[in-house]
Amino acid sequence: MSEEAVQLTRKDLTSDQEVRWCPGCGDYAILKGVQNALAGLGIPREQMVVVSGIGCAARFPYYMETYGFHSIHGRSPAVATGVKMANPDLHVWLVGGDGDMMSIGGNHLIHILRRNLDVTILLFNNRIYGLTKGQFSPTSGLGVLTKSSPMGSIDPAFDPIGLALGAGGTFVARTVDLWGKHLEATVAAAHAHKGTALIEILQNCIIFNDGTFDPAVGKKARDENSIELVHGEPLVFGTDRNKGIRLNGTRLEVVELGDGVSEDDLMRHDAHDDSAIVPHLMATMQYPDFPVPTGIFRQVDRPTYEQSMEEQVHMAQLRSEGKKPDLGALFNQGDTWVVS
Repeated sequence: MSEEAVQLTRKDLTSDQEVRWCPGCGDYAILKGVQNALAGLGIPREQMVVVSGIGCAARFPYYMETYGFHSIHGRSPAVATGVKMANPDLHVWLVGGDGDMMSIGGNHLIHILRRNLDVTILLFNNRIYGLTKGQFSPTSGLGVLTKSSPMGSIDPAFDPIGLALGAGGTFVARTVDLWGKHLEATVAAAHAHKGTALIEILQNCIIFNDGTFDPAVGKKARDENSIELVHGEPLVFGTDRNKGIRLNGTRLEVVELGDGVSEDDLMRHDAHDDSAIVPHLMATMQYPDFPVPTGIFRQVDRPTYEQSMEEQVHMAQLRSEGKKPDLGALFNQGDTWVVS
């Protein structure tokens, strides 16, 4: 199917449904950023599909003036796979929270990543179950006090970036709900990637986990306590750009620039390295011991699932001299039994 570039605005992608999230929820900022990003892609709305599971983030399809599916808990990757395989020309986005995608949907998530289906996944991480009123989630971490862990969670946190890299994700990135321009640029880059692209979006839940990311990526802390991963650039951070990340054997360490330490001594980010070893190391960087990394961790090329499927179908057709095989003949080939 051929596409002609269209000029859209955010308003064109805004549905007539009342947006129902808690006042101050980070989802509002994400919705605005995603609508702005998608409007700039030049794609007709009829070619866009937003698929979600269950949770606060899963209301997303209602607020997008596109096609969409509000599917079942954790199973949005399965639904999206069906949509994309039925019509590979569609542009498919998956939207879900850390509970929906990392808990009940964890198995579906890792398999869509390893298959490399050409879709974009927006994983909202607020480190809590918001819709069900404040239980700890797979990303909450040790010691977190919630309604379901009144003495502190004893579950170590699950890291979406590490999980995506471990599953063979070909595009893995992180952004923040209130970083409007950064979020829009990351969504656009993810869409341009051919294959499964996962973006972890650090998102504030103002009711049940307010300010969980503020010490690292809040307005006052961003420059000092987070680091932007830019392909080809050294890992420098700090309000005065006076700190960096150096590889010491198999470990990362924070160093001060000066006194014999220069940018030449620092790690230089290579998002296109086929190996995921270094991105895995960077995924382990956690505040307060390290600055929180944002941007694109990994972006590599690999055949997409639908491309491989089309090639396999083509090869099967060549065996039958380009003709569609007779279904009855296929059923009856080889050894058959009659059951009476």
